[in-house]
Amino acid sequence: MQAIEQSIISRIYGRGRGWAFTKTDFVAEFGEVNIHQALSSLAKAGTIRRTCRGVYDYPRYSELLKQVLSPDMDQVAQALARKFNWRILPSGDAALNLLGLSTQVPGKWIYLSDGPSREYEIGKHTLVFRKSPLKDVGFKYRESGLVVLALKALGKDRVDDAVIATIRQQLDAKACERMLKDARSSTGWIFQIIKQLCGERG
Repeated sequence: MQAIEQSIISRIYGRGRGWAFTKTDFVAEFGEVNIHQALSSLAKAGTIRRTCRGVYDYPRYSELLKQVLSPDMDQVAQALARKFNWRILPSGDAALNLLGLSTQVPGKWIYLSDGPSREYEIGKHTLVFRKSPLKDVGFKYRESGLVVLALKALGKDRVDDAVIATIRQQLDAKACERMLKDARSSTGWIFQIIKQLCGERG
């Protein structure tokens, strides 16, 4: 059992602080009972933290504040998506926050999902999965959906040079190439902005 616990903790450390996971992330290598025991033992020891039923994280720590930080909501959302085999995309304020277009941390993190609609309370935040037609979630690449939904949340009139510069910083040539193919079916003005984001790269 000690060996399994060591293997699991090595994997967690390898993913770095902030990573959220469920036992599904380890079932390819270990038995469910062993994983459950190892995660319970690591949570009791304070090495990992239980963020909600069945989901744990390796907590981020702030040297400045000398305290453990709240769970990374996007990591928790992705852990649940892997567990249930959902495709998800951050919507609205969550998309804006993840792209650095808003410094406000949303109280409610909303994700579009091809799974059922569900809500989870995580600390002071609510994580919401909204069942959505696949055409809304149907981007092949996460960055395409993230940019499209962030632009949609902002609205055409609020997209200025600063917004474009902020998004552009996070895209490399490869991401742009993929996005131009992937986002063709998005609303006209959104696709025009994506072309602008990707066309004027230095």
